[in-house]
Amino acid sequence: MYDPLYERLAEFEERESVKIETVIAPTHPDLNEQIEEEFASRAASYDLISTHTKYAPSQRQWLTPLDEDLDDEDLELFSPRTLELARIAGQLYGVPRNLDVKLLLYRTDIMDDPPSSWEDLLETASRLRSTGPSGEFYGFVFPGKESGLFGHFFELHSMAGGRMFEDKGPPAPHFDDDAGLWTLGLLKDLYERAAPPEIPDWHYDEVAACFREGRAAMSTDWPGGFYTYVDPEQSEVVARFDFALYPEGPAGRRIYSSSHTFAIPSTASDRPAAIELLRFLTSRESQAYEARLGTLPARSDSLGDARSEAEEDPLAARRWQLLERAQEAALIPPKHPNYPAVEDAIWEGIREALLGNKSLEKALEDAEAAARRAADGA
Repeated sequence: MYDPLYERLAEFEERESVKIETVIAPTHPDLNEQIEEEFASRAASYDLISTHTKYAPSQRQWLTPLDEDLDDEDLELFSPRTLELARIAGQLYGVPRNLDVKLLLYRTDIMDDPPSSWEDLLETASRLRSTGPSGEFYGFVFPGKESGLFGHFFELHSMAGGRMFEDKGPPAPHFDDDAGLWTLGLLKDLYERAAPPEIPDWHYDEVAACFREGRAAMSTDWPGGFYTYVDPEQSEVVARFDFALYPEGPAGRRIYSSSHTFAIPSTASDRPAAIELLRFLTSRESQAYEARLGTLPARSDSLGDARSEAEEDPLAARRWQLLERAQEAALIPPKHPNYPAVEDAIWEGIREALLGNKSLEKALEDAEAAARRAADGA
């Protein structure tokens, strides 16, 4: 969902008479691994990298502050929330590309209304799970590994009344509690009663493809993938689906959220050119380009451009309204160098319950212990 923007690089190359060499990793976990390996071994030679507000603190040693490169005019149209997310200890280490908040997708040809609660979603998804002449049909699909699985667990735990992280200090999580038991039980029920058996091996792309292929009744996704669902060449469900806000949990609605950013590492060989590329990729035109495809941009002018153009499309216009409401329920993970390791420990631990290798109680106990060790740098 983030690739189309890079089609604009040719325009920058022509305008600036430069050649851009691009290296693209298939998923953000792979990108993080590549960055850590290449920078730690001093093999990196990048002028600009894509990163993320929840991962940038762990990469801070390889990034450079941007406050002296950009003035107030450069940043005045970015939302305060995304700029704050991009700051580490008060310094700006990246320019925000978007604000990610997920929505629920559901099939309007087989469902009258979206579920209002997660219990309703489980019941509906279980009922719609079926096997027929055309193959397997699933009630609900979700990522079963990496940040996708963690995100669902994090937001559902909060919707159950849990508080995983404190406001300050290392991200030592607490989720071995009643909220954690409710959350992991719900995810396991969804996996066993409504989802494909391959879920533990699926990331976001596989989940989205399953829904677009017409093999699932419900899913969740980030805004940037919108264009793939309404493209007849990529989607079998065009005009047969709609968006809705997340169902509510016992304690309300929370939606896992953060921001992708572009940053300039310490290896930049031509900083002025890198700054110009950074400005180009986060310009009004670039963010409006992505917003027309679905992304919720960090810039207010780009958002205004995309929303005004979508007024004639009922589905697109309704989606913008839902995204505006979804932002109010944004659940932001902590900014800390050890956070990525904590996230990994959590998803790896709770996945053991989905796979049937551990009971719910044992998976929660072991995952919390491992995550707390990771928070301390172990």
